[in-house]
Amino acid sequence: MPFYQSPPELGNQYAADDVLRRYLRNTLPPDMLTRIEPELNELGELAGGDLHRASIEQRLEEPQLNQWDAWGRRVDHIELSPLWKRAARITAEKGIVATAYERKDGAHSRVHQFAKVYLIDSAWHVYSCPLAMTDGAARTLIASKNQALIDRAVPRLTSRNPDQAWTSGQWMTERTGGSDVAICETVAKQSNDGEWRLHGTKWFSSATTSQMALTLARPEGNPPGGSGLALFYVEIRRPDGSMNSILVNRLKEKLGTRMVPTAELTLDGALAIPVMGLNGGIKNITPMLSVTRTWNAIGAISGMRHGLALAKDYAKRRVAFGAPLADKPLHVDTLAALEAEYEGAFLLTFRAVELLGKDEAGELGEHEAALLRLLTPIVKLTTAKQAVALASEVLESFGGAGYIEDTGLPRLLRDAQVLPIWEGTTNVLSLDLLRALAKLGSLEPIAREVHAAVEGADASLEVPAAAAVRAVNHAQAWLMKTMEGGPQAVEAGARRLAMTLGRALELGYLVREATRSKTYGDDAKPAAAARRFAKNGVDLISDESLDADARTLLG
Repeated sequence: MPFYQSPPELGNQYAADDVLRRYLRNTLPPDMLTRIEPELNELGELAGGDLHRASIEQRLEEPQLNQWDAWGRRVDHIELSPLWKRAARITAEKGIVATAYERKDGAHSRVHQFAKVYLIDSAWHVYSCPLAMTDGAARTLIASKNQALIDRAVPRLTSRNPDQAWTSGQWMTERTGGSDVAICETVAKQSNDGEWRLHGTKWFSSATTSQMALTLARPEGNPPGGSGLALFYVEIRRPDGSMNSILVNRLKEKLGTRMVPTAELTLDGALAIPVMGLNGGIKNITPMLSVTRTWNAIGAISGMRHGLALAKDYAKRRVAFGAPLADKPLHVDTLAALEAEYEGAFLLTFRAVELLGKDEAGELGEHEAALLRLLTPIVKLTTAKQAVALASEVLESFGGAGYIEDTGLPRLLRDAQVLPIWEGTTNVLSLDLLRALAKLGSLEPIAREVHAAVEGADASLEVPAAAAVRAVNHAQAWLMKTMEGGPQAVEAGARRLAMTLGRALELGYLVREATRSKTYGDDAKPAAAARRFAKNGVDLISDESLDADARTLLG
């Protein structure tokens, strides 16, 4: 009989996820966990079974743009994959966005919501993209206090009825660049009847099949720069179903996230409504970014967990050199290093989720508000870089099969690569951290958080606890010293600073998880993760200036 390798399989992804279940037990009120656990178990079964299989079977069914109908009319219809259409219904029915706004669990509502997102995200070809922007749009509109737009859009953005639910786009990127939105070229012109119409090109607009979008434009006569931009609300189609003077020029040919209908658009007089006045647009999108960057981190840890689950299952099935890979010390050592990275990323992300929930519930104190402002960019950039590195290692752990498209594995790496780019690159987020530090004045909120996380750790965690504290103390000392050399010196080391803070926090949270799990007698794994994470390296800061060498290397 010829040999055929059995492929990796996924079972119920909630039942199999000891990291999530342990975290929820340690974090949520027992009665809440008892109430939501059946729902999480159902999503775990869906993610590891039917949706997982569909994501592999439908890997070639990418969105298609039909610009014209049979009679020559411009229609710009985008046909989506069956999996995406199904994901839209699941999203509404399971309250993937709604849970955060129903607030049935108060400050814990975000933990509930993102536990659901985390479980299912990696199984439906990045449908989290429109969901993140939908969530961000709902929060932004609520923060705007524009009651007419709130009444119009928010009930649809947060609906549990698949036939009424909307998703939202977020159209910020233009030909002039993505992160530097201040040089936006889209112009808003007010007609004699008082209506605003937008003219310009949006070079990269994801979720083009959504019902609405929030976008930046410069009202005629406003000054250049960020202060002259305004935030506008746009519905994609008119009541009769025709496009709202929006032309879909083409769908983007991307490395990954290929099921996401990302398009290049021309706004040719699109009817729009100012959300919050006629300036301050960049400031007014802040609530959106805090939400979408959190979704980015959830996508990162969901993908990491998914890849590891496949790799660990395959290690039991694949026999090489006389034994399963799961019995090979080197293979075990490699996967253990990845597991520690994933667990640290998970705890860092859900700490940000906790703070976001407390913020929306009005329960955030001054210290935690400062911590959340610093954490948001740190969490996004740290987990994104970890996700790409882990996805690469996961593919390698499958050998040649990891490079073959119809295994479904290469998509894991391609889709992960968007995470350090979308919602701000690693460098842009590092600069955002510096801006936050300039306003807050110090790293004290993070140092305090790390010290609190390792407090009460037992002797077996002394080394990782000390490594976390040492890293954050080094970051504080480096920042104080480097600031004397001026902003350019600080900027050159901003990425190393941000990554060090992210890793110090992750290590601190691993120690904390082990400490608070000791009561239940299941602290062995988080403790092992903490020790292994510390060996992976935490402190990336260089005390010596590397600026001269960097300029030499780049000529």
